[in-house]
Amino acid sequence: MNAALYTSVIAAATATGVVVRPFRLPEAVWAGAGALLILVLGIITPADVWSGLAKGFDVYLFLVGMMLLSELARREGLFDWIAAIATSYAKGSPRRLFVLVYIVGIVVTALLSNDATAVVLTPAVYAACRAAKVKDPLPYLLICAFIANAASFVLPISNPANLVIFAGGDMPPLSRWMGTFLVPSIVSILVTFVALYWTQRVALADDAIAFDVERPKLTTSAKLAGGGLIVTAVLLLAASAMHLELGLPTFVAGVLTTLLVLALVRQNPIGIVRGVSWSVLPLVGGLFVIVEAINHTGVTAALAQQLATISSQSDGQAVAIAGLGVAFLSNVVNNLPAGLFAGSAVQAAHVSDRVAGAVLIGVDLGPNLSVTGSLATILWLSALRREGLTVSAISFLKVGVVVMVPALILSLVAL
Repeated sequence: MNAALYTSVIAAATATGVVVRPFRLPEAVWAGAGALLILVLGIITPADVWSGLAKGFDVYLFLVGMMLLSELARREGLFDWIAAIATSYAKGSPRRLFVLVYIVGIVVTALLSNDATAVVLTPAVYAACRAAKVKDPLPYLLICAFIANAASFVLPISNPANLVIFAGGDMPPLSRWMGTFLVPSIVSILVTFVALYWTQRVALADDAIAFDVERPKLTTSAKLAGGGLIVTAVLLLAASAMHLELGLPTFVAGVLTTLLVLALVRQNPIGIVRGVSWSVLPLVGGLFVIVEAINHTGVTAALAQQLATISSQSDGQAVAIAGLGVAFLSNVVNNLPAGLFAGSAVQAAHVSDRVAGAVLIGVDLGPNLSVTGSLATILWLSALRREGLTVSAISFLKVGVVVMVPALILSLVAL
């Protein structure tokens, strides 16, 4: 009982620290402190800690590869080139630029994952706003955060959490996946767009963007960086089709592309290495350790039993409870460990595709409520800080309530 109580208190304190960031310390400090405290108190053994850390290994590889590709593309001017094209198509209209960014966000999320949208698309959108001389880039940057989660169940590869939910060989084939999630994905994307546009309509109406933006020359190194992103997308689709993990191919693509470009431009790799947000890795590792401790308390088994009981009585009721409950949980502890936790319960309960789908939608879409709900949003915040921008937890929550709640409810109904 004491272990369960201590684990719950530490998990809640860690979540609070990650969200609030007392003393302006990075999120990783609080996640790491929570994991260390669990080890020091003897709640779980060092072997269990290592087991928790090891469960995130594929995620670590995925993030490193994607962050290398993003930093490379930024440094070589690929984002500036993309920004100039987007701005020229906007033809001086803030609303048209808003729609263009949203469409690109859907494509990037579906084919490269929601984390890639946060890491890759955010700096490109900021570059577009700078090139277009917009007064307030936030409405366009918010798209990167919200579409990253709203479109993250279009395909299995659209969110690493999807693979966690259906771990252990239970991943449905692509035809069955589309049959389950195509309509809810469309609903999620459309409702999120309407709600997000409504929250930003005043800022967009008061804005004005440059009509003609000079398009920078696309260098050979920038082309290679773009080619690396395209190759990565192809590798992810192939890996997903073959039920392989996504981390290694992303890591290999990122490292090889970086080495190739650095050799071409004869640059020292230190600059690229320094530009990567390495603090994300201990953040993810700490969260995995905390979930490992929660699993040892027996909560997962109890939840699986409750889910199985509710599902046997009413499938529709199970969909609503599972989807809404996991969505809330994802905002408390982050959706990646929540996905591990909920995924274990789903597999143990042997529920229907609809109930498992509701859990997945809750894990993927639910985090649009808070700044720390998903790893993608945390990566988005890191990308903003690199540009000298900040978004408070309260201001994001005010938008998130309006955007996420109707999108989640309607997506569950569509399921």
